[in-house]
Amino acid sequence: MFFNRSRDNRDGFTLVELLVVIAIIGVLVGLLLPAVQAAREAARRMSCSNNFKQIGLSMHNYHSAYKSLPGQNWGTISPGNGGNDDNAFQQSYLIGLLPFMEQQALWEQIANPNQERIDGGTQNPPFPPMGPPQWNGQYVPWATEVPGLRCPSDPGTGAPARGRTNYAACMGDSTDAGHYGSTYISGGAVTTAGIPNWFSGRGRAACRGVYVPRESTAFRDILDGLANTIAGGEIATDLGDRDKRTIASFRNENNNVRNVPLYCRNQNQIDPQRPQFWVSSMPGPATLAASAVGRGYRWAAGRMVWSGMNTILPPNTELCFGGGGTAGSPNDTFGTGSASSRHQGGAHVLMADGAVKFITDSIEAGDATIGNVWRDGTGARAPGRESPYGLWGALGTRASKEVIDQEF
Repeated sequence: MFFNRSRDNRDGFTLVELLVVIAIIGVLVGLLLPAVQAAREAARRMSCSNNFKQIGLSMHNYHSAYKSLPGQNWGTISPGNGGNDDNAFQQSYLIGLLPFMEQQALWEQIANPNQERIDGGTQNPPFPPMGPPQWNGQYVPWATEVPGLRCPSDPGTGAPARGRTNYAACMGDSTDAGHYGSTYISGGAVTTAGIPNWFSGRGRAACRGVYVPRESTAFRDILDGLANTIAGGEIATDLGDRDKRTIASFRNENNNVRNVPLYCRNQNQIDPQRPQFWVSSMPGPATLAASAVGRGYRWAAGRMVWSGMNTILPPNTELCFGGGGTAGSPNDTFGTGSASSRHQGGAHVLMADGAVKFITDSIEAGDATIGNVWRDGTGARAPGRESPYGLWGALGTRASKEVIDQEF
């Protein structure tokens, strides 16, 4: 018997065949990857919606316990209004919800005197019950990340934020009196004596959302119906990239923003080459890179830029603010701050009945060339008038006698 060892009888791939197989695999991966990414985003979006539903359930449980909703820009105030004696009436609605969303331990830290500092030292005297002002950088609860307040689709993390949130309180369809409502503070106390003309009636006329600055509201105040009224909106947090949705154009005049919702756009502050971003010369915070005033940067702070939204411009539009907007504290600043998200084409909103809906960027939003309703407004801007901002504006007001008779 003879064996021919001069040739190898084993079959194999030629180079051309191998390249064809690799090309086919590459095409299949290219086709499959977007589907996998879409499936992952769908899962993240569902998780985000579930987080908002839990907040809605907590809101209803809070109302059942206290017959009111938690306050926005609410808290404690003491004579002198300084130091660590009080929280300067700047807390968000989320603090009151903590015991109802399985955050009892964090609530106990806030509700009781607390000596723990972020730098590891001991605060003496202790921080007061309900905490110090939001700008105190050593109070541990204010910097605590709460997983239930974050949307999985939002990649924002770390400094200069202290504790981010993607879920904001709905403040209505007007910027006027956006931080103060009708409540005047003098000498470290809430007073009705000698109220300046600036405050008189402005909050009652303009603050038409479910949450009113420095005031307590309840379901009985939502005359348009719980299922027809937005209680909260999703917001994307800032990534430090000049995104017009997540860092506000500050230092515009408050009256200009109130009278012209498209003011920042009309002032050419948006980059025409990159319409999602501001131009480099837009009037931002004093030091943008080190700023603490990014959208959603402080879950426990009640200012509009951190935990509020309104229904003036459609979702995922620019944040156009008035006032000072300094790097450390955006005092006296309020403006157009819509819902926003990292999802495609819209953002979630929480209805007052606890339902969560996804609102698209193309929702009918009326006429943005009309100024906001306010105390001295006339015509379409007069107190008590229906929202100038169409279906979107109507959903954001609690008692403007607008009946929603269509699915949205």
